[in-house]
Amino acid sequence: MKKIVYIFFCLLVTHTFNPVFAEEYLRLATTTSTENTGLLAVLHPPFEHKTGIKVHVIAVGTGKALRLAQDGDVDLVLVHAPDAEIEFIEAGFGVERQPVMHNDFILLGPPDDPAQLRQATSLADAMSRIQQSGHDFISRGDDSGTHKKELELWQLAAIRPEGQWYLSVGQGMEQVLQIANEKLAYTLSDRGTWLAFKNKIEIGIVFENAPELENPYHVILVNPKRHPHTKIDLAREYAKYITGEEGQKFIREFNKNGQPLFYPDVIR
Repeated sequence: MKKIVYIFFCLLVTHTFNPVFAEEYLRLATTTSTENTGLLAVLHPPFEHKTGIKVHVIAVGTGKALRLAQDGDVDLVLVHAPDAEIEFIEAGFGVERQPVMHNDFILLGPPDDPAQLRQATSLADAMSRIQQSGHDFISRGDDSGTHKKELELWQLAAIRPEGQWYLSVGQGMEQVLQIANEKLAYTLSDRGTWLAFKNKIEIGIVFENAPELENPYHVILVNPKRHPHTKIDLAREYAKYITGEEGQKFIREFNKNGQPLFYPDVIR
């Protein structure tokens, strides 16, 4: 009996301390748009199964994602705010920035389009029509990539958005779509999130396809020289996957009702 107990104890100790049984995990900060669309639920399981690396996702606005990376609280980011990304890298916090995919932004509004954005001749004209109409506009107000883009668009139109018509709610894209729909207001959305929720809301596209509305996503690894505890090797494995043939195929084939939500930027 003592021999059996001893053997069981040895097996237990070996199992506990054998690195083969230790689960590897990776901390990814990314945008609410990649999470809310359902893309990551499709993209991650094959990677986790093949590598044994569990991806812990923190879905926040791009600004907060970059701050988490700056503080060394995550191993890498997948975000969509090019100017902020470049600033992050130039400050020494990120390395190995690579393109992954893109879609675009769209202006959404009520069916009757009281500000007549459908007749706008340019993006600046569209933004001016919203302000001049005084009709409600819902801003994410959360320092996300979408919020940063929205502020760029107001600046492009030489408009300072303020007044009762401009409502900054500090919420993610899904919540903003719900609020804008309840108020039959205008808002800016990435196309992917709108496609994922379009059947649940009444507001629709009133302005699109301007070059200023391009929405590229990049993966950036946290600089291990700033934060030696981060898992740079695992982060590289993930970046290699989503920019490689398998990951790009999943991105290319991901759709809602036959409409693609994102377009791969590496292998098309």
